[in-house]
Amino acid sequence: MLKKISFVLSFLLLMSCQNFGQLKMLADLPKSLDEVSGTEIVPKSDLIWMINDGGNKPELFGLNEEGEIIKEIYIKAKNHDWEDLTSDENGNIYIGDFGNNYSKRENLSIIIVEQNELDEKNAEVDEIEFEYPNQNKFPPKKENRFFDAESFFYFNKSLYILTKSRVKGNYGKTTLYKIPAKKGEYTAEIVDEFENCNDLECWITSADISNDGKKVALLSQKNVLIFTDFKGDKFLSGNVRKIELTHRSQKESITFKNNNTLLITDEKAHGTGGNLYELKI
Repeated sequence: MLKKISFVLSFLLLMSCQNFGQLKMLADLPKSLDEVSGTEIVPKSDLIWMINDGGNKPELFGLNEEGEIIKEIYIKAKNHDWEDLTSDENGNIYIGDFGNNYSKRENLSIIIVEQNELDEKNAEVDEIEFEYPNQNKFPPKKENRFFDAESFFYFNKSLYILTKSRVKGNYGKTTLYKIPAKKGEYTAEIVDEFENCNDLECWITSADISNDGKKVALLSQKNVLIFTDFKGDKFLSGNVRKIELTHRSQKESITFKNNNTLLITDEKAHGTGGNLYELKI
């Protein structure tokens, strides 16, 4: 018991010495989520759902706000490069298997986990396959490698995918694409685009839309972008507010907890990160 108390006190002291800036740390994530890449608050569930990046097992984790894993589900699909999570109004979860570091993948997909499968230990899934309308070389030349992606969200029966630029000097560019949120094969539709700042910390690593549909949040290591007052699904053409983050880490996922609060996670890397944070907006 004394050892446990000593550990807890040491942990609290360590956290008090760290400066997370505007972020409030909620939990130190378990080691099994060191490479967390997607986080989602899902309708009809009390848990916070998370996935790991490519190279890890195809598993979906349900956690409480203290960072404890309550549920672990094996997904019957390969984790080529899972990058983000989103969900619809019925509690179905979508896993974005569209990480594409060199813009050479021709098997981009989104995995659909239906709400009833969240009660199972091994989940059967459906799949959406898609391609970008403006890519015809795999890979393209380095100056045209705009087809990586780590971000998407669900809105009005569609999935909106935001790309991550791998082009030097233009890392902050993101293009918004749209596909139907149902099983099938699709060519994505270009909807909008935006340019954040241009250094490496500016590329977009996650996105979400608020439950009321009035705010879209984009995450980078350097800032959080909040878009409002957009028309239709031209989300990136609305007014934008940049929240500059003073805390630096490999931030990989963002989700709306409510219309005015975000949850953010970062990967465990270089002796930092591996945490769940809250950001009031």
